[in-house]
Amino acid sequence: MATILFDGVAYGMLLFVLACGLAVTLGLMNFVNLAHGAFAMAGGYVTVILMDRWGVPFLACLPAAFIVAAALGFVLERTLYIHMYGRSHLDQVLFTIGLVFMSVAGVDYIMGSSQQFVNIPTWLEGQINVGGVGVGRYRLMIIVLCGLLTLALQLILAKTRFGSRLRAAVDDQRVARGLGINVGAVFGLTFAFGSGLAALGGALGAQILGLDPIFPLKFLIYFLIVVTVGGTSSITGPFVASILLGIGDVAGKYYVPTPSAFVIYSIMIVMLLWRPQGLLSRATSR
Repeated sequence: MATILFDGVAYGMLLFVLACGLAVTLGLMNFVNLAHGAFAMAGGYVTVILMDRWGVPFLACLPAAFIVAAALGFVLERTLYIHMYGRSHLDQVLFTIGLVFMSVAGVDYIMGSSQQFVNIPTWLEGQINVGGVGVGRYRLMIIVLCGLLTLALQLILAKTRFGSRLRAAVDDQRVARGLGINVGAVFGLTFAFGSGLAALGGALGAQILGLDPIFPLKFLIYFLIVVTVGGTSSITGPFVASILLGIGDVAGKYYVPTPSAFVIYSIMIVMLLWRPQGLLSRATSR
C-alpha cells in the first residue's frame, strides 16, 4: 500500500509538471493550447539527443530541455499564437491540433517511429529502504524536484510583480496597457515558461512514460483531465487533481489490472459530477 501510494504521488507530480503549463495558458491566458504535449515531447527528445549523442550528463539536460522548449514556445507565440488570441475556442482547438499532427509527422520523419528511453545515471537507479518500504531513487527525485517547482510556480504567480501583471493583462488588456504593462511581452514570457515546464516534464517522464512521435496525442487526454478536474482558476486545483489521479491510476493498475484503463476516467466522472467547475474553482470562474 505504501509503495503504491509513493509511486502514485510520483506519477501525479509528473502529471502536474506536464500539465501545469496548459493550466496556465488555459486558465490565466484563456487560450486552448492542445499542442502543449508537443513541447513536452520536444523536451524528451532534447534530453535523448544530448545524452545519447553528445554525452551530456542527465541533470544538465533538464535545464537545457527547459530552455530549448521555452525559446521555441516564445518564437511560436510571437509568430503564430498571437494571431489566435482573439479567435473562438473552436478556432484555437483546430489550429493547435493541426500543430500537434505537424509535430508528430516531423519527429517521426527526423527521429524515426521507435520508442526512446532515457538512460538515467546509475546513482538514480534502484531503490532505498525507508521504514521497510522500497522507494525508487528516480521517483523520489521526481517528487522532490516537482514539489519545489510547484512551490516556485505558486509563488511566482501569487507573490511577484510579474504574476500581478499577468493577472491584470488577462482581466483587461486595454486597462493593463494604459497602466504601462507590456501585454505582449507578458503573454510571450508566460507561454514560454509554460512550454519550458512541459519540456521539463517530458524530460523527466521519458524514462517512465516512454517517448515516441505520438507522445502528444497519447497523453493529451491526461493533460486535459488534470486541468478539467482541477479547474483553471488556480494552480492548486490541478496540483491536487494530479495527485489524486496519479494515485488512482497506479492503484487501479495494481488492484484491477484488466479494467485499469477506465479507473482514471471513472475518477474524472465522479469528480466532475461532484465539482463540475473544478476541485478548487469558484462556481463563477470561467
